[in-house]
Amino acid sequence: MDLDKFKTSSLITRLTNDVTQVQNMVMMGLRIAVRSPLMCIGGIIMAATLSPRLSIVFLVAIPIILIAVVVILKKSFPLFISVQEKIDGVNTVMRESILGVRVVKVFNIEDKLNERFNEANDDLMDKSIRAQNMNMILWPVVTLVMNLSIIGVLWFGGKMANSGSVEIGKIMAFINYLLQIMHSLIMVVMIVLNFSRAKASADRINQVLSAQVSIQNNNDSVEMNNFDIEFKNVSFKYNEHSEYVLKNISFVAREGESIGIIGATGSGKSSFVSLIPRLYDATEGEVLLGGVDVKNVKLKALRDNIGVVLQDSILFSGTIEDNLKFGNDNADMELIEGAALDAQALEFINSKEDGYKSIVEQRGKNLSGGQKQRISITRALIRKPKILIMDDSSSALDMATEAKLQNAINKRMKNSTVITIAQRISGVMDSDKIIVLDRGKIVDIGKHNELLKSCEIYRSIAVSQLGEEVLLNV
Repeated sequence: MDLDKFKTSSLITRLTNDVTQVQNMVMMGLRIAVRSPLMCIGGIIMAATLSPRLSIVFLVAIPIILIAVVVILKKSFPLFISVQEKIDGVNTVMRESILGVRVVKVFNIEDKLNERFNEANDDLMDKSIRAQNMNMILWPVVTLVMNLSIIGVLWFGGKMANSGSVEIGKIMAFINYLLQIMHSLIMVVMIVLNFSRAKASADRINQVLSAQVSIQNNNDSVEMNNFDIEFKNVSFKYNEHSEYVLKNISFVAREGESIGIIGATGSGKSSFVSLIPRLYDATEGEVLLGGVDVKNVKLKALRDNIGVVLQDSILFSGTIEDNLKFGNDNADMELIEGAALDAQALEFINSKEDGYKSIVEQRGKNLSGGQKQRISITRALIRKPKILIMDDSSSALDMATEAKLQNAINKRMKNSTVITIAQRISGVMDSDKIIVLDRGKIVDIGKHNELLKSCEIYRSIAVSQLGEEVLLNV
């Protein structure tokens, strides 16, 4: 499923509140939905059998009630969808407040966050009151119609009793049946009230369940001959309504080459590399791997040969060893320790009391940024990938550790393709090819010294980070 379509807060609401609404409806349905309609129908049949003439009252009462139910359902259904969306809004504010609690404290904006929460909560309250008020109209409508029906039965029944065409006992029995019908209708109204909200929640749940997987295997999958990477006139945007993130990208990387990608923030670097393992598909053009369009390669075969270290180092709760084995379930300790050594993670892992069995808290909260990055790099190296993509994955490391990491990876991956995205020019300057991106377009491709001569953007980055002396040897 393409999760970009749904916000995290909305998914939480759909998995909790929406599921609970449907659950409540099912539980109520099991107890009431069968019994109440049968009691209502049985009461109508018995009343009609008792006095067909008095049963004419049902021809007036039941259509009025049905019309009221249909009208109120149509009015309340959109309101309950809006209520669930407002719950999404409250969840968004709460989630941001919890995840950003340090920022809230540092900038002393507790009052501002309280105002945001109160505003979202008031919106939810207003929508809930409007939706419930609309539904509650059914109660007085049903009660009024049924009580008027009783009055009608007493009125016409009294006249019929005076004329001797019906016994008083039958009138009382008819009224008892009418009260039974009214009680059953009130139960049905309760079901209708819950149904309108459960229907809104069920539709939201189905939106998630029916969402199509945007990245799928092609039925005619083709085997790759090698791991050369080629982009042919590739353009990409995240959805049909957004602007192009990448525009007319073309380049070739031979198997075993090291590729550096550098550019300003927002120039499309992460989007660029996301197209190789098919985290997204190119909007236009082709991404080829070994001369084969990646869309025609089985996803498992494609991703088994690619190691990715994302910009955000995401770790899971468990142990360090558990997180590392996500890269390769069958990895032995020799392979793990070798990868950890190259990723500059071995020293800090061994310094922990439990070593590889040390606990990693949710999202790696008990580890520093540099430690999380090194574990993520180790996890990718354990895969022994043919293509290693490092998306600004050493930004939290000091210069000395980063230099050791680059040397170790160059030796380890000398027969594989390494694609490195970096903000620091020292992270890409030794690459076989450096791609300079600007606003989604390739400005220039070349080696470090070549780009210092030919590319103004690269030269300005180099001077700002390394000083004017970097131009002395050019």
